[in-house]
Amino acid sequence: MIVDRQGKVLVKDDAKKSQKFLYRTFLGRVLLKILTRPFVSRLVGKYKSGRASARGVKKFIAKNNIDMSDYEKREYLSFNDFFTRRIKDGARRIDDTPAHLIAPCDGKLSVYTADEKGVYPIKNSYYDIADLTGKENAAEFYGGTILVFRLTVDDFHRYSFFDGGTAEETVKIKGELHTVNPIAMERYKVFSKNAREYTLIHTDHVGDAVVAEIGALMVGKIVNSGKREFARGEEKGYFEFGGSTVIVVLGKGAVTIDGDILKNSADGNETKVRLGEKIGVKRAE
Repeated sequence: MIVDRQGKVLVKDDAKKSQKFLYRTFLGRVLLKILTRPFVSRLVGKYKSGRASARGVKKFIAKNNIDMSDYEKREYLSFNDFFTRRIKDGARRIDDTPAHLIAPCDGKLSVYTADEKGVYPIKNSYYDIADLTGKENAAEFYGGTILVFRLTVDDFHRYSFFDGGTAEETVKIKGELHTVNPIAMERYKVFSKNAREYTLIHTDHVGDAVVAEIGALMVGKIVNSGKREFARGEEKGYFEFGGSTVIVVLGKGAVTIDGDILKNSADGNETKVRLGEKIGVKRAE
């Protein structure tokens, strides 16, 4: 389920009929072998960037109940022009309290803890933290906190730095493109199979961290800015069409996540959060 910060259930199951067909039927899984190939998403992305695709924007807004009041009011030249839309100034307040950990994007948040060997469970699978951080950085984050922000089609698809600091060069990993909906995790290790990018960053307040962007079914592109110096709340990049995920990996003992979010995750629920809002605090040294 997806719940808000007050514990109200917003969505019980957001898997679409098409996703259930693809991931829970034999024929669907046969089709997945083709659909999850990157060239398919590239072809779809190319169409979504063409002017003809703009005709579907109004229908998409209505079908997904997207509140457009937070966004710039203008004509969109293509579907991807709409999908990567910017918010109005002031529509997202960036909490600037230095000790506060903030959300880097709008999304549905789940929290996991890696063990002392860097392994953490999601649904029926065990993941290795090295798939997110790279083997060269993994040991630094053993026992650390993994924050998974799942973006769905109704979300604002730009993401920002959650603290000021400096960054190493972004690493790109080729892979498949499964949906990031929880339904896919029943059978596939999405975060270790999907195409993704990760960046080691050195933050001002919570030490080193890794930010990883996970590609997804029909995501045309992950677009990172490549900034090497940044301020809290400064844009890091965006996703083109499709659901997608931003993952933040923090070191052991670096932060304490807010209690409501921890409880929701323990209950198997995602918490709806927005860019810039407080989700935890820096632990006292």
